[in-house]
Amino acid sequence: MATETAPRWRRLPLREIACLVPVVAVAAWAVWSWPVVEEGVLRMLAADRSWLVAAAAATGMAWIAAAFARQGAVVERLPPARLLATQFAASSANHLLPSGLGAGAVNLRFMSVCGLPPARSSAALALYLLAESVARVALLLSLLAAFPHALRIGHLVPGGALTSLAMTGGVLLAAALLVIAAVRPLRRVVRTFLSTALSEARSIHARPARVLALWGGSLAFPALQALGLVAVGLSLHLPVPAMHVAVAYLAASVMAAAVPTPGGIGSVDAALALALITVGAPAAVATAAVLAFRLITVWLPLLPGALMLGALVRWKVL
Repeated sequence: MATETAPRWRRLPLREIACLVPVVAVAAWAVWSWPVVEEGVLRMLAADRSWLVAAAAATGMAWIAAAFARQGAVVERLPPARLLATQFAASSANHLLPSGLGAGAVNLRFMSVCGLPPARSSAALALYLLAESVARVALLLSLLAAFPHALRIGHLVPGGALTSLAMTGGVLLAAALLVIAAVRPLRRVVRTFLSTALSEARSIHARPARVLALWGGSLAFPALQALGLVAVGLSLHLPVPAMHVAVAYLAASVMAAAVPTPGGIGSVDAALALALITVGAPAAVATAAVLAFRLITVWLPLLPGALMLGALVRWKVL
C-alpha cells in the first residue's frame, strides 16, 4: 500500500529558516560593506584593553543580577550557587533557541529539580519575563525623558513602520484572545495558569526581600548590559556621550526582541549597529563596538557556558 507523503515545502524547517534570515542579512551587509567591517575589526583589535575588561566584568555582574531576579520570582529559597551557575549555563542554551526559549527551558528544569510544580515554575518564569521587559522599557523611557535628543526614533524606525507594527500587534493579540475564547480546553488551561500566576505574584509582592530581588535584578540586568556597551565604546573612543550609548543599547534590544533569532544573532547586531549610528557614531566605530560587545557577551562565554550546562546535567542540577 502506497504511503502518502507531505508536500516538500511542508517538510522544510520553516521556523529555522525564518530565524536565519537576519543572520543572512547581516552576512550580506558585511560582504557588501567589507571595507567598513575590516576597519571595524582593526579598531577592535586596537581597543583599550582595560575598558574591555570592564565590559566583561559588567557582563558577569549581569548574570548575578539575573540570578537575583530569578530568585525574586519564587517564594522558596533556591540554592544560590547552583542558581548562579544555571544562569551562566542558560546564557549558552539561549543561543540555540530563539526568543530566550533556551534560557527559559534551563530555568524551568532547574526549578523542577528544586521541587517546584510545573504550574508554579511556569508562573515564576512568566513573572520574571514580565518584570524584565517592564524594567527594560521603563529604563529606556526614563533615559529618553532625561536625554530627549539622544535617539532620533524616526531615523531608527520610520513612523509608518511603527504604525504597522502597532496594528500587527493589535491584530495578533485580538486573534489570540478570540482563539482562547473559542477553544474550551485552551480557555481552561489559560484560566488555571493565570490563577496560579496571580497567586504567585501576590505571594511574591507580600515579601519585601523578594520584591527587591525581582525588580532590582530585572532593572540591574539591562542596566549592566548597557554599561558593558558603554565600556566598549570608551575602549574604542566612541565619539558619543555615554548615556546616549546606553539609550542606543536599550532601544536596540527592545527593537530586536521583535525578531526571534537564537541569541539575538543577526537581529541584535543589526539593531545595535543602526542605533549607534543613529546616535552619532561613525559606521566603522559602530561596527567595531558591536563586534567587541557581542564577542564579550556572546561568543567568549559560549563554550564555557556549554561546558557548565553539560556539567549541571551530569550532576543532576538540571
